[in-house]
This record gives sequence, C-alpha cells and structure tokens, in this order.
Amino acid sequence: MLSGIKAHTIRIWEQRYNIIQPKRTPTNIRFYEDSDLRLLLNISILNKNGFKISKIALMDEEEIREEVNRLSSGNFEDTVQVDAMTISMMELDEGKFETILSSNIRAIGFERTMLEVIYPFLDKLSLLWLTGSIHAVQESFISNLVRQKLIAALDEIPYAQHAEKSFILYLPEGESQELSLLFLQYLIRNRGHRVLYLGQNTSLVDLAEACKIFKAQYVVSIISEAFTRQSVHQYLEDLKKVCQDKTILITGYQVLVQGIASGTGVRVMKNLEDILHVLAEMEEVSVVS
Repeated sequence: MLSGIKAHTIRIWEQRYNIIQPKRTPTNIRFYEDSDLRLLLNISILNKNGFKISKIALMDEEEIREEVNRLSSGNFEDTVQVDAMTISMMELDEGKFETILSSNIRAIGFERTMLEVIYPFLDKLSLLWLTGSIHAVQESFISNLVRQKLIAALDEIPYAQHAEKSFILYLPEGESQELSLLFLQYLIRNRGHRVLYLGQNTSLVDLAEACKIFKAQYVVSIISEAFTRQSVHQYLEDLKKVCQDKTILITGYQVLVQGIASGTGVRVMKNLEDILHVLAEMEEVSVVS
C-alpha cells in the first residue's frame, strides 16, 4: 500500500471514523483516487507521529495538511521526510519539495540528506513506479527535481585533477538509473576522487575508447532494468575484456537477481552500505600508503 498503512487498518478507520470513503467499481471492488491516497499519506504521517486517529478524524483536510507541513519542516526522522516527499511528488508541488530538501540540508548537510532522505525516497519511487501507484508525470517531475539538485551539488565540488584514484561511471545501453549513477558520482567526487562521467546508453565500444584515453583504476556501473532476458555474467565477461586491468564495481537489481558474485576484477556492491564500505576502504588504503 502506498501509504504504508495496512488495508485492514484503513477499513477500520473508514468504519469507525468515516475518515475516508473509497469509490467502488460496478462489481463492488473498493478503490482509491489520487486525492484519497494523498489524504491517506498525510494521515499516516500524523498517526506515526503520535496523533490519535480520533483526533485526526476531527480535522479537515487543510488542517491535516498544515500539521504535516509543520512536522516535515521540523521533524527529521527519515520516514517522515520520505513520506512528505512522496506527497510533494503526488501533488506536483515543487515548493513543498524545496522546503523539505532545504530544511534537511540546513539541519544535516547535503550528503546526509541524500543518504537518509533522497536515497530511501528513490527506492520507494522505484517500487511505486513498478506497482503502478504513480503516474509517469509524477515520476518525471520528481526525478527532474532530484537531478537538478544533484547536478547543482556536483558543480560545487572542485574537480580533483591530480587525485590518487580515478573512476569511470557509465550506464549500459537500455539502463535508465541515471539518478543513482549521479548520486554515486557525488559520493565519489565528494571524497576527493577523479571521475569521468559517461552517463546513459554507453556501448562497450565507446567505453573501450574512454578507457584508452582516461586512465582510471575503477569502472562503475548499475544494471537494474537492462539484461532482463540477457546474461549479466556474459556482459561482465565482455566488460572485463574492455576494461582490462581496471576493477569493475557493479550494482543493481539484475546483478543480484542473476546471482552475480564478486570475483577476479569484479566487485559486486549489493546495497548502499556496500558502496559506502568500498569507498571507506579506499580512503583507509590512501591514508596507510
């Protein structure tokens, strides 16, 4: 359920407090419109933050919305911020998104905001998109806003021309996880490393040319949507031939589903913790050497 509230709980709220009235199909199947879902998300935020449902039931929609805005600007608990961002996406409300993001950045900094708010939100966004809970226009709206913020933050980081470690970041043809790749670029560059960012739809031919020109120790990519009917293992074998002496850092849904394991020249990063761990290891090696 988009709101994170169990269907059984919602039915109790409907019966006891008349808090929301679902629509019904001609065959009497209950369903919710976008406005109902937005209301449920707001109610969920208040309920998670100690508001009794009996009190919420006495509030009108505007009062509920105002209380949620107050909470999201002062409560930096991760779930509150992610839910508030989800509402801004559903309402196509850029002002609310800016308020949430700015208040978090002021309180905990840009990187922690990305790690603790935006990244979990992007995970939720992927799930909502796959389950058809949001429209393409909502996904596009919020993705573009996050992309703008990441690019602006990257522009603030001085380019590390003489960094000890260098990376090539790219997405294979058919892969669209650009926000995640931009975020990886931010994490890597923010730690003082040098990055060549190739972006989406990079063929192995183009990657091979980049590897010849740009001297890097690591090649980083994400495989989540591409290779659903192809072997990721075979692609990695071809990739190793292109990258030659470089270490491949790979992550993504298809990598995990197809059971790809770390091996010679390839390191699989299963999640964000793995990614941060790899970067931390590199920093420790740099300090020792």
